[in-house]
Amino acid sequence: MKKYVAMAGILLVTAVSFGQKKEIKRADKALKNGDVSEAIGYINEAESSIGSADNDLKVDFYVTKGQVYLADAGDSDTAKMMQSADAFKKAMELDADNKDAKLGVQQLRVALVNSAVSDQRAKNFDSATKKLYTSYTVAGEELDLYNAAESAILGKDYDTALKHYEKLLELGYTGERKEWVATDIETGEVVVFADEATRSTNMLSGKYTNPDERMSASVKGDILKNIALIYTSKGDKEKAKKVMADARKENPEDVSLMRAEADMAYQANDMKTYNAIMDQIIATDPSNPELRYNLGVGFAKNGEEDKAIEQYKKALELDPTYAAAQINIAATLLGKESAIVEEMNNLGTSSADNKRYDELKEERKQLYREVLPYLESAVEQRSENVELVRTLMNIYSQLGEDAKFKEMKAKLQTLEGGK
Repeated sequence: MKKYVAMAGILLVTAVSFGQKKEIKRADKALKNGDVSEAIGYINEAESSIGSADNDLKVDFYVTKGQVYLADAGDSDTAKMMQSADAFKKAMELDADNKDAKLGVQQLRVALVNSAVSDQRAKNFDSATKKLYTSYTVAGEELDLYNAAESAILGKDYDTALKHYEKLLELGYTGERKEWVATDIETGEVVVFADEATRSTNMLSGKYTNPDERMSASVKGDILKNIALIYTSKGDKEKAKKVMADARKENPEDVSLMRAEADMAYQANDMKTYNAIMDQIIATDPSNPELRYNLGVGFAKNGEEDKAIEQYKKALELDPTYAAAQINIAATLLGKESAIVEEMNNLGTSSADNKRYDELKEERKQLYREVLPYLESAVEQRSENVELVRTLMNIYSQLGEDAKFKEMKAKLQTLEGGK
């Protein structure tokens, strides 16, 4: 009797397995015929009893399920892409060497990454981040995890970005990889190709020369920099400093890291460190007016007005049309006016006070004359800036330049809509 029961159980399992195999084949056939809805129906029927199937049949089921939901997802259905990802993950867990599972994972990765790119273009960074991370969990490509972190940064999801960056450090990820390059004959630019075969094909066109191989630059410094900036935004300055110190040690000549460290120092109001780092940055690119301008801003924030003006002027030597430098020189000089006005207002009516008043009045006019060329040039560059025009108009008035005063007054009225 016991033998009969055992045999019945075997027959039952065999019948169930046969039924599952039949549904999986039907799902596969429906998918090939383009009937995704029918394929999903067969998958649902098979899934109800897949737990009792043997390992090979489970792999076939999950591969087919992954393919069906990937087809149903199209270009943008995140939920169905996730269902596909879950199915392929289970297939790979059961048989990591299964060719169909590997192919399905590759196809899923392409779909997820392309969809994430579309999401980023639409500024839907949260969705892009999830798709890129899912691609990493299924395909195991660390580049996808890096891109997920970058996408999270764009979406200001700093907690997620930090988690992904720290995982990348744990994995020892640097982003360095072999690149196949060639020089565009027409433009002289070095072009990077997806792989060696693609480069070889393009070389046949006669448009490229100097085929070569190289390693891409490491992104470890960028990862450390971003981690430091995230800690800074969270108010954890000590962790930020530690990470940035590690980053600078890793890439001492990396200007982007120097800039990041300078930004951290600026935000922490550590202007001594900021100015020292800016000097290092300027040494790497002495003809860059922006660097001189930024150093000037640092000196100004530290109360060193004369040094600030000196740097702004150096920026103008490199770029005479640098409006921001012109404006800051004018603003820094005009900052001296308040002390003059205060002293004028505190004077009495004695002859000595009257004499001092006249001296201060002339000193004030001289200050306006010094400011004038910078403001005039700034207004030329930014002619629609209402406050610049207003300030220039007032200075013309104080200096008694009536014609120019009227010109600026008319311009101001036009900018303010005829008021």
